[in-house]
Amino acid sequence: MVLTRFGDGDAFELRDVPVPAVGARQVRVRVHATAVNPLDYQIRRGDYAAYVPLPAIIGHDISGVIEEIGSEVTEFRPGDAVYYTPKIFGGWGSYAEQHVADVNLVGRKPENLSHLEAASLTLAGGTVWEAFVTRAQLAVGETILIHGGAGGVGTLAIQMAKAMGARVITTARTEHHAFVRELGADEAIDYTLVDYVDAVAEITQGKGVNVVFDTIGGDTLTRSPLALADLGRVVSLVDISAPQNLVEAWGKNAAYHFVFTRQNRGKLDALTRLVERGQVKPVIGAVFPLARMGDAHHLLENGAQHSLRGKVAIDVAAAQ
Repeated sequence: MVLTRFGDGDAFELRDVPVPAVGARQVRVRVHATAVNPLDYQIRRGDYAAYVPLPAIIGHDISGVIEEIGSEVTEFRPGDAVYYTPKIFGGWGSYAEQHVADVNLVGRKPENLSHLEAASLTLAGGTVWEAFVTRAQLAVGETILIHGGAGGVGTLAIQMAKAMGARVITTARTEHHAFVRELGADEAIDYTLVDYVDAVAEITQGKGVNVVFDTIGGDTLTRSPLALADLGRVVSLVDISAPQNLVEAWGKNAAYHFVFTRQNRGKLDALTRLVERGQVKPVIGAVFPLARMGDAHHLLENGAQHSLRGKVAIDVAAAQ
């Protein structure tokens, strides 16, 4: 599925294109499934035009089966089921029936996940792992506020935070409260009805949270320090689009981390262990065929209007 121009969902066009040659330390994968991320629709509408020459094949999640290995690849064999995130802003993406990847990006697919589930885990799961483990260094017994708990990233973040032994507070509409509690959230706040800063203060008896995980940005990011405990950490996945007043953060000796995830097999192997222990399971809210990529983008981009929960996955194998 080729992005021919920047714009709406109809900017995609289904084309036959040549498959790249496989380098010495690369593998060629038959893609069974991919997924849609906010980064994808941001690229489609032109937010990162300087980094994406057109026409382009975008997409950042792959689950599939290796069909060919390079001459120096020893870690995998043809027939191995794998999952990974393609190099971001670095070449061919996942919206295709085949993909050639550097072998160091590729991990073995969890045995207890379908390809659709595995493809829903790679970018979002790797990002959450980096945010919690590498950046925030979330510790057992700490309290974390996860913004957007019913979303594709939020559903994984709740489960991973609980697996790490944290107390989880999340924001979600009331209709999603039972759902996020089933995922492991200890408390849920309807941000449309109450001020989440006041709600956090009440829940924590005025102490605040140790970590805020921001998937939304804007006013949410600006006000996050108000919910922090002393020496708290804010981890955000969102571009800074407005000036930030850091006076409240400074007064609490807070740390800020902005995450643009880096891909590697180590994070995937860590995720696989969590998944195969039954501690994390991707949530899929909708599935589309590759040919309906525009519809998939529209749903994710307007997810709140459709009460979307979890990820939007693409069944690529259905088109093969």
